[in-house]
Amino acid sequence: MWRWLNSRIKAQAFVVGWTFLLSCYGLASANEDVEQLLNREEPPYGVVFEIVEADESALDELIPSTLAAIEKIRTKFPNTEFALVSHGREEFALQTRYQNENAEVHQQVQSLVADDVPVHVCATHASWYDVNPEDFPAYVDVAPTGPGQIRLYEELGYELIVIE
Repeated sequence: MWRWLNSRIKAQAFVVGWTFLLSCYGLASANEDVEQLLNREEPPYGVVFEIVEADESALDELIPSTLAAIEKIRTKFPNTEFALVSHGREEFALQTRYQNENAEVHQQVQSLVADDVPVHVCATHASWYDVNPEDFPAYVDVAPTGPGQIRLYEELGYELIVIE
């Protein structure tokens, strides 16, 4: 039994370690994308941020990361347009029924929208979990599909930055 338990603990430690490293890579990747954009002379027309995570609480960290990226980009390129598309399990934190539980995230999203940064969630993904467009507050736009919404922004000239 001890050998099995020991190997199970090792396997769990391995998975946790790799998850941590991959999440750090995602953060580094988003930061690298922002830095590359800031090193250019020409401003981007727009930037669409994509969030797609399996963790329903991911927006607690990823919305502040998005806000920081927007602030950096706006400092150098003040006329840049922005949008945010969330289309993983994290989008469920934006449901109206979780406004109190996720008050800070909802406040940050309202701040983004008030600052002319539309925030979209994916109706298709939501429907897989019996969540309807009406289950989200009015300040969250429910797009038919997250990937389709991102493509629409890219067709308008927006550049994609994935926030992980």
